[in-house]
Amino acid sequence: MKRILKHSIYFIVFGMILYSCSITKYIPEGEKLYTGAKIEIEADSAVENIKALKSDLETVLRPEPNSKFLGMRLGLYYYYKSQKDNPGFINRWLNKKIGEKPIYQSDIKTFEIEDVLINRLENKGFFYSSAASSIEEKETEAFVNYKVQVTKPYTVANFQLDSMPSPIYEDVKNVTQDSPIYKNMRFDLSNMKLERQRIDVELKKRGYYNLNPDFFIFEADTNQYDNKRFDLFLKLKAEVPQKATIPYQIKQLNIYPNYDLQDSTYSEKQRFKEKNYYQDSLFIKPKYLDKYITLKEGDFYDPQSSKNTARRLSTIGAYKYVNIQYKEIDSLQTDSLGTLEANIYLSPLTKRAVRAELQAVTKSNNFTGPNLALTYSNRNLFKGGETLNISTNVGYETQFASGDNSGLSSLELGLKGEIIFPRVIFPITFNENFFEYSIPKTKTSLGVNYLSRSKLYTLLSGSALFGYSWNANKYITYEFNPISVNYTQLTKTSTEFEEILDDNPFLQQSFDQQFISGLTFSFTYNEMVDSNDPHQFYLNTTLDVAGNSISLFGKDGEPDEPKTFLGLQYAQYAKADMDLRFHLNFGKNKSQTIATRFFAGYGLPYGNSDVIPYVKQYFSGGPYSVRAFRIRSLGPGTYSAEADEDNNSSTYFDQTGNIRLEANVEYRFPIFSFFKGAIFADAGNVWNSKSNPSFDNEEDKFTSDFINQLGMGTGIGLHIDVQGFVIRFDLAAPFHDPSLPEGQRWDFKVDEPVLNFAIGYSF
Repeated sequence: MKRILKHSIYFIVFGMILYSCSITKYIPEGEKLYTGAKIEIEADSAVENIKALKSDLETVLRPEPNSKFLGMRLGLYYYYKSQKDNPGFINRWLNKKIGEKPIYQSDIKTFEIEDVLINRLENKGFFYSSAASSIEEKETEAFVNYKVQVTKPYTVANFQLDSMPSPIYEDVKNVTQDSPIYKNMRFDLSNMKLERQRIDVELKKRGYYNLNPDFFIFEADTNQYDNKRFDLFLKLKAEVPQKATIPYQIKQLNIYPNYDLQDSTYSEKQRFKEKNYYQDSLFIKPKYLDKYITLKEGDFYDPQSSKNTARRLSTIGAYKYVNIQYKEIDSLQTDSLGTLEANIYLSPLTKRAVRAELQAVTKSNNFTGPNLALTYSNRNLFKGGETLNISTNVGYETQFASGDNSGLSSLELGLKGEIIFPRVIFPITFNENFFEYSIPKTKTSLGVNYLSRSKLYTLLSGSALFGYSWNANKYITYEFNPISVNYTQLTKTSTEFEEILDDNPFLQQSFDQQFISGLTFSFTYNEMVDSNDPHQFYLNTTLDVAGNSISLFGKDGEPDEPKTFLGLQYAQYAKADMDLRFHLNFGKNKSQTIATRFFAGYGLPYGNSDVIPYVKQYFSGGPYSVRAFRIRSLGPGTYSAEADEDNNSSTYFDQTGNIRLEANVEYRFPIFSFFKGAIFADAGNVWNSKSNPSFDNEEDKFTSDFINQLGMGTGIGLHIDVQGFVIRFDLAAPFHDPSLPEGQRWDFKVDEPVLNFAIGYSF
């Protein structure tokens, strides 16, 4: 073993030497490859935090040397290879992706870097410092050493305002009371620039419409001191216009709820709550629109109020563009106050729209077929920004099988109506400032669904929902549905299906849960909305509780029989799950991503229920889950549908459980234009906390051995990403299948891949 390891090390070293030779032979005669630089600091004893200073100075070193990976400059290598007369397709492609032009010693202007180092030190208060450089040369490489002499820094003795006209002097004085500039602070130009910006932001909130941070200037006076101390003064530049030194007040506020660029003339004016509404024909009633506008006549100009108003108006869902413009009213301006006219232009979306979606579905039980969904939308139903969605779907599946299972089919018809009100519908009136960031939306929906499975059963179901969704800030969203009702009725069951239910009491109890009435609450923290953030975190938690309130009115049945409400058996359960994601974005323009996800869910039946209702159970497998397994085909536990193929329940049984665990990791990278690639691995499964008696040896029950019962797979993907609209093709194969006997589960079935087609990223 030692001999093999020793020979392996020799082989690696020999390969690296061979690689190095292949790089050096391309370096032109008279040139040396630049390999980097370091900084050595000799500082006065008064200089503090030298380590941080060194890190700051290292940021100005230019250019960056060619990058290394495991000691090898692969980018440089493929650049050289691509310069050959016939480089080949692979070398050209790799050069385009990771190639780097060589950085030579002749490219390094050390005297320019020395000047930049001195400039950076002076900006930090270390005046009269010096810098020098020397070059270490090898046969084909060159390295630069920079040595800087850092002097004692200049520090603030006093900070005060210089003379300014009124009223800006009083406002600046008030703002600078909380200034981060303090006595004995080291001179730092960047801190002064930040302070100018801070003052500008604070004064803008007080109405200084024409102010600019560049209008302020800091001046240092060292004449009073001889120990590197100075007085710091803040003043206005001489050329600052007078209108920049006075606050502005909103005199008129005009809103155009139905603005059209092609026709900007409006004659009809309606005055409502000190606002002017211009719309020749009523588009949105002012009483509904008014709540979204935080600007008021008489208020001082505040850019934050403008942003809040624009954001709130854009969330209504009826507008394509929201544009807020200000116009100075010169005739009303005085020496101490300016006036503005604020105009809010709202360009509506097309009021009515129809969307069609066609899907192809394939399941583990060999059911395959199309699904067509049509949605009609009206984006301003009652002239209050309400959105009406009417959706209908038709799905047909047939089973490709032999013997008794041949010819089985499934027909599904659905109709759903939804109205979204862009306001809170609640008996209690909330203060208009209570929802500062955005106004919650009220959602109501009614739906009916018909499912017919030939030779088995017909299932009729209905649903109703009433609830609210609210964006607390840029990242946090709440959704609360105090009324969530589902009703299912199993009709026209065949003799065969009745026998299946008789043999599987667990499944029978799932279908017996005819009435579900409860509430749901969801919390979402989403940093994915910030596309420039290299570290994106996402968390969604959902709580679903059913049957508690309705149990107060439930009627006791016979002994050992469940309670009923209005003659219907109702379900009682609590279900909670968590979806946690983290994205690491890196590379040029953050075009590469390592995406990770962890999901955990648990449902607890109690009271009137022994089993979670079938429609509320978890499943695993499919394009948004463990992609190496078909949808709903993984689990529960070590259950094997193939081993149970003699059981007729396998013809319709979607494998579910009340516990679900999943973990995913995916590397996403650009290929060409809007084509992106992915390499991924998934793991997960579902279990039952209480075993189904129909399963052998409690194979579906969650145990401490759950890690060894995870379905695992890996694969590659092709993603077509056009401005955020993603069409996804993922090809995956399992390498750990818990449905197989122990000892046979670890088997990479690369010859049995599963192709997943989906819209949008999996996580």
